[in-house]
Amino acid sequence: MAVPKCKVSKARRDSRRSANSKLSATGLVKCSNPECNEMIKPHHVCKKCGFYDGKKVLNVKEA
Repeated sequence: MAVPKCKVSKARRDSRRSANSKLSATGLVKCSNPECNEMIKPHHVCKKCGFYDGKKVLNVKEA
């Protein structure tokens, strides 16, 4: 059975574990409404105009 030769420090262990969990910025796309041009997350309804995939799916109250 394999046995470690010496102790691995907490810093070395944690840096190895965190190598796969780096956060990346989400990509943004333009809203499908030509009048809106708001940047939104892909596959999400636009909060400004209520459009999704070129169709009005949500009634948004104007403030």
